[in-house]
Amino acid sequence: MAVLSNLLVVLFIQATLGDVYLHIPRGSNNRLNEQSANRQNANRMFDSQNNNRGGYNVGDLTQNPAGNNANLQYQMGYFMSSDAASSYLDVEWTNQHGCGGSEDSDPHKQNCNLVLQFMCQNEDLPNAENDDKIVPGTNTATQNYQATNNQNENLAAKENRKRNNLQANRGLNEPWEWYDKCNTRERNMGLFTADQVLKNNNGQGVSAATNTRQNPNGNRYGYECPEERDYFPYWHPTPWVDIAVLTDNTSMCDYYKENSFNSRAYGECVEFYPGTNIRRHASPHNNPEDCLAEAGNQWIDFYNYIDKDATATNQNACEQKSTPQMTYKWAVPFDPYDNIGTIQEECLILPPPIDCQQAPWSRSNHLGNGRGGTANTYRWDLPYFPSNLEKRCVFRMRYNISTDDYDPWTTDASANKDLQAGVVSPVQQNPYVNIGADITPFRLAINTAQFGRTFQDRSHPFRMMPRPAAAQAQTIHNINVRGKRGNIVQVYPAVEYDFAPTNLEINDGDLVHFQWTGSNTHNNNNPGGDGQTGDAGEGQGGTDRSNIVEIADLSENFPVPYAQSTLWGNTTIVWSSYALTGNAALTTEDLAVNMASSGYFLCMLTNRCGANSVQAKAAVNNLLNNAPASFAGHLMKVNPGTYHYACSRNNNFSNRSQKGTLKVKASK
Repeated sequence: MAVLSNLLVVLFIQATLGDVYLHIPRGSNNRLNEQSANRQNANRMFDSQNNNRGGYNVGDLTQNPAGNNANLQYQMGYFMSSDAASSYLDVEWTNQHGCGGSEDSDPHKQNCNLVLQFMCQNEDLPNAENDDKIVPGTNTATQNYQATNNQNENLAAKENRKRNNLQANRGLNEPWEWYDKCNTRERNMGLFTADQVLKNNNGQGVSAATNTRQNPNGNRYGYECPEERDYFPYWHPTPWVDIAVLTDNTSMCDYYKENSFNSRAYGECVEFYPGTNIRRHASPHNNPEDCLAEAGNQWIDFYNYIDKDATATNQNACEQKSTPQMTYKWAVPFDPYDNIGTIQEECLILPPPIDCQQAPWSRSNHLGNGRGGTANTYRWDLPYFPSNLEKRCVFRMRYNISTDDYDPWTTDASANKDLQAGVVSPVQQNPYVNIGADITPFRLAINTAQFGRTFQDRSHPFRMMPRPAAAQAQTIHNINVRGKRGNIVQVYPAVEYDFAPTNLEINDGDLVHFQWTGSNTHNNNNPGGDGQTGDAGEGQGGTDRSNIVEIADLSENFPVPYAQSTLWGNTTIVWSSYALTGNAALTTEDLAVNMASSGYFLCMLTNRCGANSVQAKAAVNNLLNNAPASFAGHLMKVNPGTYHYACSRNNNFSNRSQKGTLKVKASK
C-alpha cells in the first residue's frame, strides 16, 4: 500500500471552522419544506455542521405549499454569461468566526479561507441518467445506501443495488456512484488525524475515504464524499467546479490556481468488468502504484470541464478553438454521470481558472456584516456554456478558519498519535496545560475532530438559462430577495427580508433581472432548538411574499402612484417569463401591476392576457396572500437615473426594511 503525498491538501488540513450560511443564492442548510424552526435531517444532502436552525426552505411556485408535487417547487433561473458579456450574481453569506484581513498587515484572530464551487448537469438528461438528476426532493429522508459485499460485483448487480438505493422523492446532489466510489477507495493514509481513531474497514479490507479526522466513524450525509468535503484542493477528480477561494493569505493564490481541478488533471484508478471494456465506477486503489500492480487496471488522468464541443474530433481541431477567454482541451473528461462509458478523449471546454482574492473582513463570533456595514459578498461571473444548453446546478460554499498552533504545511501522518512508537500528537483531546507558578493545570477546550473543521452550506437547485437573442451582448445583473418570514430573533441565523443587492449601480445599457423565491412553510414552529420560534410578519403565517412598488426616496415608505412613477416608464422589457396573448409586449402599466402583484396579475386588460388580467381576475389580496411565493420576473433595460423601490408587505417601519436602490449611470 502506497501512501499518498500530503502536499496537495493545505487548505482544510488544520482548520477550525464556524457556521456559514448562504443567503444569496438561498442556502438550504439541509432544509427542505419543514414548518419547524429546526431542520429535520442534518444528514439529508451534505455535512454542514451548522446550527440546526439555519437555512431556507425550497421555493414554492404558487401560493400553496408544493407538498409532494415536485413540479410545484420553484427553481431560480439565472441567465448564463455569453461570449460577449457577463452575467453577475452577487453571492451573499454570513460566517460566524470571522475572516478577512491580511495575514501580514491586518491580521485577524484566526486564519481563514472561503471556497466557492458549483456543480451542473444538462437540464434534459438522457433517459438512462434521469435517476441522477439534481433535485431537492419532496421528503426529508436521506437517500439509501447499501455497500456491496462482493469485490467482484458485476454490472447488473451494481445497477440493481443503485436502483434499490435511490428514492425518487429524496434530495440528490452528487450521484450515487460518487459516494460508492468514495466508500470503495482507500483513504489518504498520509493525512494528519491527531489522536482520532478512524474506522479501519469498509467491509472490503480498507479504511475508506468516507473516514476522516472530522468524520472518524464514516457517517454518511447524502452522497457526499467526506474526504473530498474536508480537503481542498482534492487529489482525485471531483464533480465540483471551482469558482473562487477567498483567503487572508494571498501568497497562496498561485498554489490554488495551479492545483485547482479547473486547471490541471487528477487521476484515479480505472478497473474493468471481466471480459468487457466497460469500466467499473470504483476502485479501492488511491494511487498509481497499487492500481497498476493489478493486471488490466489503468491509472487515468481526468479533466474537469464545463462543456463539450462535439464538432471537433481531433486534438488540433479542438485546441485551435481556444481564445484568451476560453480554453479548449483534447482530453479525457471526468463525467460524474457517466461512470461506465468508454474512456476516450473528447474536445473539452475547461472552466476558467479559479479566482483567488483577499477574503472580505467579518467580525469573530458574529453572524453579520463586514467592516463597511453591508453584507459580505462575492460577485460571481456566471459561466458561459457554448452549447447554450440549459443547466441544472447547485452551489456550495465551505468556510475555513485555522490557527498557528502548529505548522499545517509540515504536519502529516507521521505526527499522528502512536504511543507505542513514542509519537504524541501536537494537539490532543481537551489537554491540560501547566503555566507554572505551582498552580493547578488548566484544561483547554480542544476537540481534535474539530481542531481542523469544515463547515459548508449549499443552495437548492437552480437553473442556468441560455440568453434570449436580444440579450447576447449586454451585461446582466441579478436582483433577488434574501431572508424569510419572522423577526430578527425568530429567523436567526437566517436573516429578515431585503433586496439583494440592496444598492446596485450599473452602466447604461446593462440589463437587470428581478427575480425572487419564497416558501409557504416558513412557520418557524417547534422544535426551535436554542432559539425563539414564531413567524412575526404581515399576511398569512408561514408565507414568504415579496413585490416591488416604487418609492420616491429611501427615507419614505409610501409608494408613488403609477402616474407619478419614473421606473416603469424608463424601462424596456428585453425578456419576460410571462407570455401574453398573441405574444403581445407588456406595457409599462402591465409591468408595474405585474411586479406589484408578484406575478398574480400578468397585465391590465383581458384582451392581452385573458383570465390573468386585472380586468378579469379576482382581486389580489392586499397582503399578497393569494399571490405566488416566487416570481420569475423580467429582464429589463432601465434608462439612466436613480430609482428606489420597496416591498409593500414586508417593509414595516421600525420592524424591518425591505427597500432597494437601482442607479443607472449615464454614458459619457
